[in-house]
Amino acid sequence: MAKEQILVVEDDRNIRELIEYALKKAGYRILGAGSGEDALKAVRAEPPDLIVLDLMLPGMDGLEFCRRLKDDPKTRAIPVVMLTAKSDETDIVTGLELGADDYITKPFSPRVVVARIRAILRRRGEEDVDESAEIRRGDLVIQPERHAVLAAGAPVELTFTQFRILHLLARRPGRVFTRYQIIDAVRGDDYPVTDRSVDFHIATLRKKLGDHGPSIETVRGVGYRFRE
Repeated sequence: MAKEQILVVEDDRNIRELIEYALKKAGYRILGAGSGEDALKAVRAEPPDLIVLDLMLPGMDGLEFCRRLKDDPKTRAIPVVMLTAKSDETDIVTGLELGADDYITKPFSPRVVVARIRAILRRRGEEDVDESAEIRRGDLVIQPERHAVLAAGAPVELTFTQFRILHLLARRPGRVFTRYQIIDAVRGDDYPVTDRSVDFHIATLRKKLGDHGPSIETVRGVGYRFRE
């Protein structure tokens, strides 16, 4: 079976070629684009399985490209990994809320890029699994149909919201969720959200999970993820 095809959108030719080389070596098929406009043409001509997207592009920037990609029903399901400078926390949050799946800060290791892409493509295949399916992360067991959680065989008593947050994060280990994405997924987009309310739920959830609490990681300035 042919490997997945990945579109690398990066205006710096040296960086683009570095990423493309690492991905080709890992067995992926590669498309390249140096601008958002060229990337949109490439996507419409041949939709890739995943896009590596630099946010700082000439003309149409990465956020606008991502917005257009996610607004189109034909392309919104394509996973996106953003490349960004470490200081661009606002852009990272905006990109994630537009629908990007992950981000990598510059400078980066090509091995990290390949590992993140493999994880996202693997998760993408797993997301078709029934949401009622049991989840096992080591000796942490989440049973959606029973609304139950077991840690090393012992039951963990969680509220409805705490359970929904844990289920959301644990189903997609490694994926970063912003606070707004978390509250939208567990309570709906009409629910009032504050940083403090989400952080309170996370802090309480970590405490109840005991030794498994550190599995829920804080991504500074962005949100939370379940350790991969």
